[in-house]
Amino acid sequence: MQATAYTYDSGTRSGSVLLDDGTPLDFGPDAFEAGGLLLLRPGQRVRIETEDGTPAAPITLVTLQTL
Repeated sequence: MQATAYTYDSGTRSGSVLLDDGTPLDFGPDAFEAGGLLLLRPGQRVRIETEDGTPAAPITLVTLQTL
C-alpha cells in the first residue's frame, strides 16, 4: 500500500507514515532496513507492507514508491 513519509529519526532508523486517509502508522528499524533505504525525508511517497496486508498490522517494509 502507499503512504507518505511523516517522520524519520536517523538515529533510531524508525519513524512514521501517513496513509492517504490521514491515518498515522509507525515503523521500526527492521521495516526501514528491509526496504534498503539509506535516508527518508518527510513528504516522500513510500510503499509499505504490513504483516497481514492490513493497516492495523505492524509495518514490515518501507521503500520508496516508484512509478
